[in-house]
Amino acid sequence: MSGDAIFLNHLGIVCALGTGPQAVREALFRDDAPAGVAANDTLLPGQRLALGGVAGALPSLDHHPAQLHGRNNALLRAAYLQIEDQVQHAIERHGPSRVAIVVGTSTSGIGESEQATKHWHRHAQWPAGFHYVQQEIGAPSRFLAAESGARGPAWTISTACSSSAKAMASAARLLHTGLVDAVITGGADSLCQFTVRGFMSLESVSAERCNPFSTHRRGINIGEGAALFLMTRAAGPVRLAGWGETSDAHHISAPEPQGIGAIEAIAQALARAQLAPSQIDYVNLHGTATPQNDAMESRAVATALGSDVPVSSTKPLTGHTLGAAGAVEAGLCWLAMVDNPHHRLPPHWWDGHTDPALPPLAFVAPGATARAPLRHVLSQSFAFGGSNAVLVFGGE
Repeated sequence: MSGDAIFLNHLGIVCALGTGPQAVREALFRDDAPAGVAANDTLLPGQRLALGGVAGALPSLDHHPAQLHGRNNALLRAAYLQIEDQVQHAIERHGPSRVAIVVGTSTSGIGESEQATKHWHRHAQWPAGFHYVQQEIGAPSRFLAAESGARGPAWTISTACSSSAKAMASAARLLHTGLVDAVITGGADSLCQFTVRGFMSLESVSAERCNPFSTHRRGINIGEGAALFLMTRAAGPVRLAGWGETSDAHHISAPEPQGIGAIEAIAQALARAQLAPSQIDYVNLHGTATPQNDAMESRAVATALGSDVPVSSTKPLTGHTLGAAGAVEAGLCWLAMVDNPHHRLPPHWWDGHTDPALPPLAFVAPGATARAPLRHVLSQSFAFGGSNAVLVFGGE
């Protein structure tokens, strides 16, 4: 194996499926009924929507200044605490300046700004504890630096729904430079009215659990979550074997219909991983259940990888976690590749009504398994503005 290999050594994850690898694994591979996404009217009072919310209390941020408070950072801390021991070991071994942070987000602290703005309209003053920098895009990487003590390069990437997938590719490039020895990488996004109402204005939100690739698909479920990896050159259970990044420059919100940029991103990722399309054992689809994304993605997968590779969208379980989607879904792929003795595949929950206008794909039925351990897995994320990011993972 090349000395340039990059490994995802440890995973911390929190999403609608649960907190921690074991809880998420158990909910992911259920075959009796889909978990995760549930209908409620908490976010939009009086308007019941299916959302991928994280249940239960999140870790306290009281030991940080107000500028670092917020739900996005609390989600990050929930994920970080799961890999804290390994991160601290890396800091002790390599030194704080040799441990970097590269994460993705799209909302950052917008939810806190929403609440603060409501308070301002009611009381003509900002609430105590609110600080504008809570919503800055750099807040997640700044928070993780304060939480972990890592003092290497730290930045946040925000390219909508490809953010954390691109962050992981960026982290790998940083390791390749030799400037650092370890990177905390992944992403987080939190539920807020801004994103839900924004997608509603595009008529892209489904009130029920989303139904990707069905002829009855009606749009997305918004979700929240965080996933963090400790990425190093030291051998671990999963390699980041390849990645591809392209930009369609086609439309501000709609994908290029034929999937030209997506196909090129898949090709780049396969080339970097030195793999043929036939060597991919499973594909985690972006699978938003919007008419245009699913049409484009099905064409791209059928063209670049063929129609026989097992595929699924996990967004009916997690919701679309926006800037965190690439990292959360990388985490689900990691769980499918590690400690999975029965070779279970992430299921594709839908109504089974194939859209005749789309190329056929091999959707994974609940309870389905692979014939052998997954060796090569591909995950793809497609974003507004035509930002495409594809990751390829390699097993032991």
